[in-house]
Amino acid sequence: MTAPTLPPAQASHVAALHAALTQLDGVILGKGPQIRLAAACLLARGHLLIEDQPGVGKTTLAQALARTCGLHFRRVQFTADLLPADLTGVSVWDAPSSAFRFVEGPVFSELLLADEINRATPRTQGALLEAMEERQVSEGGVTRALPEPFFVIATQNPAAFVGTSPLPEAQLDRFLMTVTLGYPDVRAERQLLETGGRSLSVRELPAVLNAGMLIAMQAEVDAVHVAGPLLDYLQLLARATREHPGLTTGLSPRGLLALLAGARAWAYLHGRGMVLPEDVQAVFAPLATHRLSARAGVSVPDVIERLLRETPIP
Repeated sequence: MTAPTLPPAQASHVAALHAALTQLDGVILGKGPQIRLAAACLLARGHLLIEDQPGVGKTTLAQALARTCGLHFRRVQFTADLLPADLTGVSVWDAPSSAFRFVEGPVFSELLLADEINRATPRTQGALLEAMEERQVSEGGVTRALPEPFFVIATQNPAAFVGTSPLPEAQLDRFLMTVTLGYPDVRAERQLLETGGRSLSVRELPAVLNAGMLIAMQAEVDAVHVAGPLLDYLQLLARATREHPGLTTGLSPRGLLALLAGARAWAYLHGRGMVLPEDVQAVFAPLATHRLSARAGVSVPDVIERLLRETPIP
């Protein structure tokens, strides 16, 4: 099947997007697939969770993405004593006006980096729930809309690390995708050593995109065509997760909608105006891994690989 190409106006957006990805490839060496998954997550209006140990480039990826996309960036280091108001903001008494004045917290940004999110208490982790799902903050009886676009990148240390609190399932479900950066390959690591990690400073990165372009791209992603047989394939995958004996929970309807949005974004990223089965397969593991629970002795990644191999394409 030949997928329809994008109209010229959208094609120019995709060209700019590819220029942005090329710039990011020069900063985060050897991590092209993860960079493209992060971009797809942003295009699908989702949020990204990066699970890995410190020092592999999680924070650098978030900063470089913000600079390249021309987005207002804020970073919050999550710690055990971080309070919800430290994220969302607080009303303070303004004596000259004899009224309370709301001071916005760092969540009022276009790209928020929640660094080491699982080092904070569940109460503080939960403060992001409304912001991530509803894209608004309620404080003092007043609801305030967050900027558009609004993209959260959260980093998470391995659960075995000291001082971590596991994210509850409801919080995990707010993330469209999870990715792992891992160690660089030999070639990328050698280049890192030869340049001392200064091949291209994040602070020097020019903005290739801007917020207005990204909002237009997100609308174009929503319009990517999905044929009936492709929807059948999505339902077959979801049913396979729900009926697999090694899984205790399968993909929910909300997870299925997330899979559709991620596949649309992946197709758009590759210049196609129609979703193909390979688009679904490309985003299925990053999207489903943190949403599926396995029985003892069962590996979720192994189950996902088997489901993709055995589920028939209509």
